[in-house]
Amino acid sequence: MITLTPTALKAVSRFITGSADPVAGLRIHVQGGGCSGLQYGMKLEAEKADDDVTLELDGVTILVDPFSAPLLSGVTVDYVESLTGSGFKFENPNATGGCACGQSFSA
Repeated sequence: MITLTPTALKAVSRFITGSADPVAGLRIHVQGGGCSGLQYGMKLEAEKADDDVTLELDGVTILVDPFSAPLLSGVTVDYVESLTGSGFKFENPNATGGCACGQSFSA
């Protein structure tokens, strides 16, 4: 379903370890918005929802809601660091269009 590169897994593990609150997993979701209609979101979750799709990737729990699951199928998440900043980058084979920032897409 979703793939995280080794760099992304390392970054997520670092964020989870550094969290002051208990973490059940990393939620990756899609919501309306952005300049192309849909945008990606990520956040650390304290609890898993009953209807979440759960993935275990090298010790990291990924949580995906039922709405987002089909839109995230086949997505690769990377973590990039450059002179202009750092952050997560999504490569989505389901996207029919996107914006230059890489944070929103259309399906």
